[in-house]
Amino acid sequence: MAHTVERRDYRLGGEAEQAAIDAGLADAEWYRPAVDPAVLQRLSKRSNWPAAPHALLYFGLLIGSGVLAALTLWSWWSVPLLFVYGTLYGSSADPRWHECGHGTAFRNDRVNNVIYYLASFMLLRDPTVWRWSHVRHHSDTIVVGRDPEVILERPPNVMQLAMGVFSLQSGPTMMARTVRHALGQIADGDRSYIPEDEQPKVVWEARAFVTLWAGVIIWCILATSLVPLLFFIGPSFYGAWLVISFGATQHLGLQEDVLDHRLNTRTVYMNPILRFLYWNMNYHTEHHLFPTVPSHALPQLHQLIKDDLPEPKPSVLAAYREILPALRRQAADPTWEIDRVIPSQSMKTPSPSLTNPSLTFTADQPDDEGWMAIC
Repeated sequence: MAHTVERRDYRLGGEAEQAAIDAGLADAEWYRPAVDPAVLQRLSKRSNWPAAPHALLYFGLLIGSGVLAALTLWSWWSVPLLFVYGTLYGSSADPRWHECGHGTAFRNDRVNNVIYYLASFMLLRDPTVWRWSHVRHHSDTIVVGRDPEVILERPPNVMQLAMGVFSLQSGPTMMARTVRHALGQIADGDRSYIPEDEQPKVVWEARAFVTLWAGVIIWCILATSLVPLLFFIGPSFYGAWLVISFGATQHLGLQEDVLDHRLNTRTVYMNPILRFLYWNMNYHTEHHLFPTVPSHALPQLHQLIKDDLPEPKPSVLAAYREILPALRRQAADPTWEIDRVIPSQSMKTPSPSLTNPSLTFTADQPDDEGWMAIC
């Protein structure tokens, strides 16, 4: 007789959510390493300077590769150029979306919001929905029934992860969700973490996005060509390979329903190119422990607290050597989890409130450790 693997209820508002609340896992106090408050304040100071040249380089590469791809269209040169453009559009927009959504990339909130909304369009994400979704992700990281940003439920469906390379499941799902929001239909699960006074904004943002999508479709019809889709909307699919590749390293295989980010979040060393594309979010444990520290300061924060953290993975390949066997084991036994080795001597300090999505972060000069890790 075949063994039936029990699947947990990851829905917001389901039985698991109430169990998490009863267990004290919802909006709870998380473990944090002890850090000198003055040092943390310095690291968390926002500044336009580190982000400005970074943004200029990113958008320069994005626009430059797009223009060159358009000029060389239908030649072999356009293939690598569209690959670069699509990756920058459909993948590297994600860490820009993330950092500006936290409000830590620039000191100027208006600039943060402009880039956040632009990246949200590029990634097919409803801006206000995902802003508050990410707040919940930080307050209840990988708590079943509470975290709306769990990449793979258990037992894991590896095919779902593979489909994420071209956003074949998540892309249409997000677009359909936006259309429902444009019609004024906000799901109860979304309403549970979006403040009531923010919900009308969700509807109007969705209507703006649907209008822009319709504009691209009309452009294609009038031009009798699918070329506009190569440069808008399309890259959200054919360029999504890197965002899922990076995102899978963050939490997969690690523990659920714990209040210690060292047990459910992974730091991976990357080379300078990948660190640029990912904007230092490879220091993901550090980011979850101190989410007010901007991405440019995460390497400094890592040096400060690394003796209190599990050993980082030396490369992306090393991370997947841990993740893939873990997923195979969890397919047969969803309760199995990677057992992280963490220092025994630790101090607890209260975590900052994450009820306000406009929290700010910051950082300084990156260190060189791990830059030359093979990816």
